[in-house]
Amino acid sequence: MSFTVIIPARFASTRLPGKPLLEINGQPMIQHVWSRACESAASRVVVATDDARVQQACEAFGAEVCMTREDHQSGTDRLQEVASHLGLAEDAVVVNVQGDEPLIPPAVIDQVAANLIAHSDAQMATLAEPLESIEALRNPNVVKVALAANGFALYFSRACVPWARDEFNAAPEVLPSNLPFLRHIGIYAYRVNLLNKFVAWPPGQLEQIEKLEQLRALEQGARIHVAEAVAAIPAGVDTQADLETVRRLLAEGEG
Repeated sequence: MSFTVIIPARFASTRLPGKPLLEINGQPMIQHVWSRACESAASRVVVATDDARVQQACEAFGAEVCMTREDHQSGTDRLQEVASHLGLAEDAVVVNVQGDEPLIPPAVIDQVAANLIAHSDAQMATLAEPLESIEALRNPNVVKVALAANGFALYFSRACVPWARDEFNAAPEVLPSNLPFLRHIGIYAYRVNLLNKFVAWPPGQLEQIEKLEQLRALEQGARIHVAEAVAAIPAGVDTQADLETVRRLLAEGEG
């Protein structure tokens, strides 16, 4: 199995400026992410950034860095630029690991790459996990995914999908235990030829309504394979509270 991990790491962040370089147990956050990716089966791990400070920090701990433009509209655009810069073949597999997930298990990186490689009829692969609370199901910040019987994505939404009409009519505040409610996990594997097509496609109507970039691929007819993650993926770092939680977990040896 051969694949490349690309880790986008932007310095700018509204809630946590300089997020990739924030210290966690003596190391910048991006180093923790890079180290996890290096524990996977990836043949190459590359940090993609548009900031010289991130570049210098990453090179100091030995990471390969690819500098990108500052004007990308999406993370997928940045990923495609790096794949092009690296000269990756059209059929090469690239895994996008977010630069703010210092606790990501290497096993899920391997899983999403292996799933795409195993499904020649898929252009993308991603992961999901069961939803366990009615609060999460109703939360628009928790993205849900509905699947076909063959494991391919039918739709991603911030809304509750599927809508359990009878169950919610009977008990609207209870999560039905026998229905396939899945939370989408934002790790993706792509074939490079899909990345090249993606950046040429205009934003889709559904994508703009839901503010979910993966819907652009579905609207264009691309097939996205989805599997249940083999390991729990802790939440990424979006806030100061998230950062303190990760610091505590790693200090206690739980990360």
